Amino acid sequence: MKISDPKEIRIEDFNYNLPDERIAKYPLKERDASKLLVYRNGAITDSNFYDLTSFLPQKSLLIFNNTKVIQARLHFQKTTGAQIEIFCLEPYEPNDYLLSFQQKSTCSWLCLIGNLKKWKEGTLSKEIIINNEIIHFSAERIETKGDSHIVKFSWDNQDYTFSELLEAIGELPIPPYLNRDTEEEDKQTYQTVYSKIDGSVAAPTAGLHFTPKVFESFSQQGIKTTEVTLHVGAGTFRPVKSEQIKGHTMHSEFISIKRGTIQTLLDHDGAIIAVGTTSVRTLESLYYIGSKIGKDPNNDLNVTQWEAYERENNALSKQEALTSILNYLDSHKLDTLIAHTQIIIAPGYQFKIVEGIVTNFHQPQSTLLLLVSAFIGDKDWKVIYNHALENNYRFLSYGDSSLLLNS
Repeated sequence: MKISDPKEIRIEDFNYNLPDERIAKYPLKERDASKLLVYRNGAITDSNFYDLTSFLPQKSLLIFNNTKVIQARLHFQKTTGAQIEIFCLEPYEPNDYLLSFQQKSTCSWLCLIGNLKKWKEGTLSKEIIINNEIIHFSAERIETKGDSHIVKFSWDNQDYTFSELLEAIGELPIPPYLNRDTEEEDKQTYQTVYSKIDGSVAAPTAGLHFTPKVFESFSQQGIKTTEVTLHVGAGTFRPVKSEQIKGHTMHSEFISIKRGTIQTLLDHDGAIIAVGTTSVRTLESLYYIGSKIGKDPNNDLNVTQWEAYERENNALSKQEALTSILNYLDSHKLDTLIAHTQIIIAPGYQFKIVEGIVTNFHQPQSTLLLLVSAFIGDKDWKVIYNHALENNYRFLSYGDSSLLLNS
C-alpha cells in the first residue's frame, strides 16, 4: 500500500516560460551580492544573500554538500582529425572515487561520449606534458551500458595519478544551458568555497553564494553548520522526456556522511536547513537507509527511486532511523556511511529531516522543480517563480538564490 503515488504526475504541469536573457551566463563578481528570495509560510520577502543569517530560524543547523567538481571533459583527436569528447561520469574499476583518483597506470570510468559515430573502434591517445615530462595517455572503449560507455584509461608514467591527469588536461563541465565554452575563471567560480571532495560533474550551485563573510555571520548568531557529500552526476541536467514522472529514471549518485554528522542531526533541537537540492536528497535518503537497517541490518543500504512512497518504509521516526544508522556504523566499526541514492522527491513526498532549503531557481520541467514543489506546494512554487521573473531575479546555476521555510 502506498502513502502517495507521484508516478502519475504530468511534467507539463511544472513548466514555465524562462526567457534566455533571464539565465545567468556568468556569476556576479561578489558571490554573496546575489538576490535572495525568502519564502516563509506563503509570504515572500526580497533581500540579498549577504543577509541570509537574519532570515534563518534561531538554532538552525545548515547542511552543506562539500563535493568538488572535477575536470571531467577529456578531448581527443583521431588521426582522421575527428574530435572525440569523453565525459567522465563515475568510476567503474576501481569503483571507489578516491581509489580511482589515486590510480597510477590505469582505471576505468563510466562515460558519455561525444561524436561517438566517429569512434567505432580502436584506442584514442594523446601526449600530456606535466612538469616538462611527456606522458602518453590513452582511452579504450570497453563496453556500452545504456547511453553510457565504460572507458579504460591508461598512461605510462606512474609518478602521476589519474586525478593529476584530469587536472592537467580535463575541462570543467559547466552546465550545457549556459551555451558557452568553459573559461578559466569558471575553475574558481563554479566551485563552492568549501568544496573539498573530488567527484562531481556539476556543482551544488546553491552553495556558490556563500562566502567567508557569510560563514562568519553564522558564528556570530550561533548558527551551526556541518557537511555531507553527494557527488552530482550528469543526470542533474537530464530533462524529463516522459509525459508522466513514472517514465523518468533517476541516476544513482554516491553519498558519504560522517558518523559525527549523523550524531549531530540526531542531537540537534532546532531547524535543519539543507543548502541545495543535493543536500536535501542526501538527508532524506538517510531516513530510508535507517529504515532499511531497522528492518534488517543486512539490507542493501542504497536508496531506490520509489521506495520513499511505500507506507512500510515510513514507519520509523527520524530519531529511530538515525539511531539505526549509528548502531550499524558502530557494530561494523565504521566512521563513515557510504551508499548510493536514486531518490526522487516529488509532490506527495513527506519530508523526514529537512525543514528548510537554500536553493537557486531551476529549469522548467526538471526533477529539481518537482522537489521544490514537494516542499512548498504546487501553487506556491508558481507564485515564487512568477515573483522572481517579475522582479528581475537571475536563474539557474549562476543565478540568484532563495530560502524556503515552512515554519
